Amino acid sequence: MAIFKGAGVAIVTPMKENLEINYDKLDEIIEEQIAGGTDAIIICGTTGESATMTEPEHSEAIRFTIERVKHRIPVIAGTGSNCTRTAIELSREAAKDGADGLLLVTPYYNKATQNGLIAHYTQICNEVSIPAILYNVPSRTGCSIQPQTLATLVKNVDNIVGVKEASGNIGTVAEIMHLCDGNIDLYSGNDDQVVPLLSLGGIGVISVLSNVAPTYVHDMVYKYLSGDTAGSAKMQLDAIPLCNALFCEVNPIPVKAAMNLMGKEVGPLRAPLTEIEDAHKEVLRKAMTDFGLL
Repeated sequence: MAIFKGAGVAIVTPMKENLEINYDKLDEIIEEQIAGGTDAIIICGTTGESATMTEPEHSEAIRFTIERVKHRIPVIAGTGSNCTRTAIELSREAAKDGADGLLLVTPYYNKATQNGLIAHYTQICNEVSIPAILYNVPSRTGCSIQPQTLATLVKNVDNIVGVKEASGNIGTVAEIMHLCDGNIDLYSGNDDQVVPLLSLGGIGVISVLSNVAPTYVHDMVYKYLSGDTAGSAKMQLDAIPLCNALFCEVNPIPVKAAMNLMGKEVGPLRAPLTEIEDAHKEVLRKAMTDFGLL
């Protein structure tokens, strides 16, 4: 049984002007996401600025989200780290607090060999009983899970159930699905490649776009899953200018700017992330206006 099908939102972390987490605002956007048809909340991922959170903040944000969601949809906790011990601690805490699953990014900066990745993920997942989705995003981490490595992990570690694939390489995705022989839940990690991954057996997306268009992304996936491939493909293509604008600077700079343009008041970003440049903000504003968000 998959943790979720459809569109999971890689939710932003709203900040106050003093850069503390704005829990009142997080509560508000969680409710908006659920009302908009989002199929899962992914808290403390890259989009949630987890890299600049302290470990206590990280655990508190996860705990808060679980408490507010109240089992209405799954909550998936981003608990990956470049330190195996830290990832284990965060994962145990999230499991204890009631997370429905984990999202485990590949180790960044110090990286790991493929054997190192097998050891890293095996150690983490042996410490918890809830399911885990591995996150392959080499453009950010400098570390890639090779298809054979993923197949080995899925075969040998019972609670590794899925992959968020953001390599951008469709050939890699096809090889993963071939080697895993259907025994893995595939989620797109790129909003501009949702339908291509669904065509290879994917069951959803972990989406940045869902922060501003939750119903749209949910409907795009479910159109495909219900057999309306042409309708789903049209939605994918219609969203491309907005997807591009949401990544005109490093994520989550543009999506926070987009939400602030919509009046959602999610606040500033923690350094070293900076506010969106004026020229890019105008590109974003135009894409949002053309899409009907403004």
